Amino acid sequence: MGKFVITKRKNGEFQFNLKAGNGQTILASEGYTTLAACKNGIESVKKNAPEDARYERKEAKNGAPYFNLKAGNGQVIGSSEMYSSVAARENGIESVKKNAPDAEVVDETAE
Repeated sequence: MGKFVITKRKNGEFQFNLKAGNGQTILASEGYTTLAACKNGIESVKKNAPEDARYERKEAKNGAPYFNLKAGNGQVIGSSEMYSSVAARENGIESVKKNAPDAEVVDETAE
């Protein structure tokens, strides 16, 4: 079972990581100025994750495949790690689709 882990960056921004059942991070968010905005981002991931059309499959300058998950308005709400192959990236997308909708939220910011 996956989980969203909310943490605070050194600059004070909030971010979340979606972790798979094995603890590996499969999606990372941008920085948010408030905890509420960060939680809204998580809700957006939960809502958009099952839709394949929301995934933007990309390639880094070094050729490594990765993906962005976008909201209905086209805004990026999460990015993956760099993968070693296109097949590995597709597995990552499937993992987000499977884990995100029912993932618990763990707030490690202690606020």
